[in-house]
Amino acid sequence: MSKTAEAQMHGIPSRERCPLAKGLESLSALVTSGEETPDPIPSTIQGNIPSWLNGSLLRNGPGKFEFGDDKYTHWFDGMAMMHRFHISEGKVTYSSRFLQSDSYTNNLEKNRIVVSEFGTLAMPDPCKNIFARFFSRFQIPKATDNANVNFVKYNGDYYVSTETNYMRRIDPQSLNTKEKVNWTDFIAVNSATAHPHYDQDGATYNMGNSHNKNGFFYNVIRVPPPEEMRSKEDSADLTGAKVICSIRAADPRKPSYYHSFVMSENYIVFIEQPIKLDLLKFMLYRIQGKSFHKVMKWEPKLNTVFHLVNRHTGKVSDVKYLAGPMFTLHQINAYEDNGYLVMDMCCGDDGDIIADFTLENLRRSSGEEMDEFYNALCRNLPRRYVLPLTIDDQTPLDQNLVYLEKCKATARKTHTGEIFMTHEELHSDELLQYGGLEFPQINYDKHNGRPYRYFYSCGFGHVISDSLLKMDVHTKELKVWRYPGLYPSEPVFVASPGATEEDDGVVLSVIITPRKEKSTFLLVLDAKTFTELGRAEVPVNIPTGTHGVFNAMG
Repeated sequence: MSKTAEAQMHGIPSRERCPLAKGLESLSALVTSGEETPDPIPSTIQGNIPSWLNGSLLRNGPGKFEFGDDKYTHWFDGMAMMHRFHISEGKVTYSSRFLQSDSYTNNLEKNRIVVSEFGTLAMPDPCKNIFARFFSRFQIPKATDNANVNFVKYNGDYYVSTETNYMRRIDPQSLNTKEKVNWTDFIAVNSATAHPHYDQDGATYNMGNSHNKNGFFYNVIRVPPPEEMRSKEDSADLTGAKVICSIRAADPRKPSYYHSFVMSENYIVFIEQPIKLDLLKFMLYRIQGKSFHKVMKWEPKLNTVFHLVNRHTGKVSDVKYLAGPMFTLHQINAYEDNGYLVMDMCCGDDGDIIADFTLENLRRSSGEEMDEFYNALCRNLPRRYVLPLTIDDQTPLDQNLVYLEKCKATARKTHTGEIFMTHEELHSDELLQYGGLEFPQINYDKHNGRPYRYFYSCGFGHVISDSLLKMDVHTKELKVWRYPGLYPSEPVFVASPGATEEDDGVVLSVIITPRKEKSTFLLVLDAKTFTELGRAEVPVNIPTGTHGVFNAMG
């Protein structure tokens, strides 16, 4: 691709660069309530599950979309359903449970939706008199504990989490729900993301927010490794967690939405993107009868701001790093290289996409109706941004400061203490045939925060992922697993015992088969060749999920 064509491509929305889809099938079966399988059931094995692969793939996601006559509006609202594929000596069993959150049990008891979620507002109790119903609208609703996004680890324990101040501790073997954990009991934050990072020493880092009379703040959180915590009992314990850095929001009335953050070996980067939360509307949304996602607004006239933090000292860089408007949910990886911080992320050009994932949209009919919805969506693509780490008064103005070999990202000093960056497209045109990508994963244990070559992700030739991809970031070459009618989950990499090469291992993904009843299967791919080794089929239907982890301890 010529430099001129590449420069022009930066300004073209990703939806316009990807081929239009035609004749897409309905996804209703993928967003239909599932049923629990609390006792492990055996699977039918095809091919070969490596004998060295022992442990459990734990998955989370929305799994129940109605109570009585009440129905959720948005996919993110479904009650958390946890899944476990346990692998031992070439055999696989499956089990699942609904998270016994307060939200779930209260809704179940009342047989209606009584707790508001991201896209669904719980209505007042119809049994109350008209005055009680009226005044209940003026009460600020409590945050949900419907932790349906991810499995995470703190202090050696597994939790399920979402984006509120609540998590739930989980027994990773039985999937039993344990105690509810409130971040505010341990640290002065109002929430935390469902995508923490883990360093080589076992500490966990996350982002939360807080607000007071001095403004709205984004906070970097550190939870110590287990050996630094107090003597461990069988209870949730985040004692020792602390805020190591607070970043003031550019506009305290309209802070940015964020889903994750960037971490390298020595730095954390918080991305203040132009998806804004209107706090005034947030306070009034119950009175107005609007759900939470209605207070989010994409403001593409604003730049994206990258806040660079030394994660050892908590010091925020005086340099202001800027880029054009973009939207990101998930980091791929970040690392330092000869005085630069290289950040790879899945990015899009339209932050309104979050609000588009209503159940009404996802359940559109096959053909023209679904095609129209999908073709209007933003496609997320992998991008590389490079932050020069050594900036001072002598740094020249309006000159590209990125000298990394073969790197097309740029960074220019435009004012004192201000750097404006443009990204490198971290893919070839081949990726556009698969509709962009999301849910990126790497060999995390060995390469998180360090130089790397490969990542694995889902391709989005449909509204829900319909392929698995392996990307070589050195050559931008792709390997693909894709079959019509099969819908994979986020790929999870597991290294082979004693592996010395980055991609020596397997990739695990749960495949949903809406064209065939009760034939969900766990797919095992050779990570190096991206060819199928085996699959473990179980006679269940499960809804499409979000994130998960591999628990090597079983």
